[in-house]
Amino acid sequence: MLVKTYSSTVFGINATTITIEVNLEIGINFYLVGLPDNAVKESQQRIKAAFKNNNLKFPGREITVNMAPADIRKEGSVFDLPIAIGILAVSKQVKLELLSNYILIGELSLDGSIQATRGVLAIALQAKQEGFKGIIVPKANALEAAVVNDLEVYGAENLAEVIQFLNQEEGGMQQIIVDVEKQFGQLIEDFELDFRDVKGQMNIKRAFEIAASGGHNVILIGPPGSGKSMLAKRLGSILPPMSLDEALETTKIHSVAGKVKGQVGIISQRPFRKPHHTISDIGLIGGGSYPQPGEISLAHNGVLFLDELPEYKRTVLEVMRQPLEDRTVNISRAKFSIDYPASFMLVAAMNPCPCGYYNHPEKECVCGPGVVQRYLNKISGPLLDRIDIHIEVTPVSFDELANSKPSEGSKEIRERVGAARTIQKNRYLLRNGIHCNAQMSMKEFEEHCNIDNAGSQLLKTAMDKMGLSARAYDRILKVARTIADLDQVENIEAIHIAEAIQYRTLDRCRWSLN
Repeated sequence: MLVKTYSSTVFGINATTITIEVNLEIGINFYLVGLPDNAVKESQQRIKAAFKNNNLKFPGREITVNMAPADIRKEGSVFDLPIAIGILAVSKQVKLELLSNYILIGELSLDGSIQATRGVLAIALQAKQEGFKGIIVPKANALEAAVVNDLEVYGAENLAEVIQFLNQEEGGMQQIIVDVEKQFGQLIEDFELDFRDVKGQMNIKRAFEIAASGGHNVILIGPPGSGKSMLAKRLGSILPPMSLDEALETTKIHSVAGKVKGQVGIISQRPFRKPHHTISDIGLIGGGSYPQPGEISLAHNGVLFLDELPEYKRTVLEVMRQPLEDRTVNISRAKFSIDYPASFMLVAAMNPCPCGYYNHPEKECVCGPGVVQRYLNKISGPLLDRIDIHIEVTPVSFDELANSKPSEGSKEIRERVGAARTIQKNRYLLRNGIHCNAQMSMKEFEEHCNIDNAGSQLLKTAMDKMGLSARAYDRILKVARTIADLDQVENIEAIHIAEAIQYRTLDRCRWSLN
């Protein structure tokens, strides 16, 4: 007798449906075929123990389990539940009527309880796309799967609940229903950090407002204790809210990486990732023998903050150059090729020299001749070219720290950012994949970044004196376009270009002198 159940596996950030075929014949062997890894092969022992501890009969006959398609490697323990249900169905302990309607995923414990897994949202989206009626998942992952509309989602605590549901008995699982838009709206404005906590630093706040408005990359350079990390951590509070589509895409990536908490069905705030400087290339970019998204993909639609930038390995920083341009990363190996989305804002922070006090207004730098230049050279020119805004952060004075007058809060700044983003959204309405000025292609750049003679002459003088590259030229004009959007004017004016040029601190000659 042959029975089919259906499960799914995640490859990259997308899921592939797997058909579990269970065949019962005369004999006493157990065969598991279809390119399973060790975790899948070990399912036999978990299933046998779960059956025994739940008074279920494990057939004393030859069982052949085929996982199709056979050319895809099956990884992990999520196939325990569909294999177990297939064995129960082929031995007539579970009815067959509902099996073809549902995707089943879950790892079995020896007592029959079902453990949480990763990638559930990607699997639920694939199940809906392929026309399945519903999906049965571990109860800890039910809210995550329930954000998919028009798909029945059932969360199971143990094997017995699944059997009761499939046999249409009382006491089975209840369908999980989530009002996604209501949940999304409740969480979207909940920020722990606010720019109101920052004393002084008005020029830095202005730069961050511009960066948030246009989606531009930022690097902060300044002495220890000047507030670089404090400012960077508050950038998310002034970014425009994610759309529901962006939230689903972000949740999908975090689900694949196992980062979604059980009590949260959807990620409503833009991610803020802060990897330590000891991170490896694969940890940042993604990949590995069992491919997983890296930090740049986990920061998709959000912020990637690299503190103490020169302390990162040079090879780690250089692998970001292509994703910063293409906003996607391709992991190519001998046996597979995977694309991960990587549209993020890069925010980096660094000291100006090893001692931290080069160009400090009060403290003297103790670094020897040439040390500052060698320190700055740890960051390659091509990488700096891809960072739109360079900001020199100076220490906050005592008078500013002691001032009790409240600073402007994130809410007020976010309103101006939102107005600028609305202008950009309307501008690129028919351009697929472009949502802000930083994402402009060459075609949009030529169309929307025209400047008059005064602006052209100003930019020419800056390029001659600062030795700017062609990429830096593009970056300055994109930032100027964002400043013009904040002023709600159609054309880029010389004053906008002048302000954009100021945000190229590391291109100035004085940073190479010591």
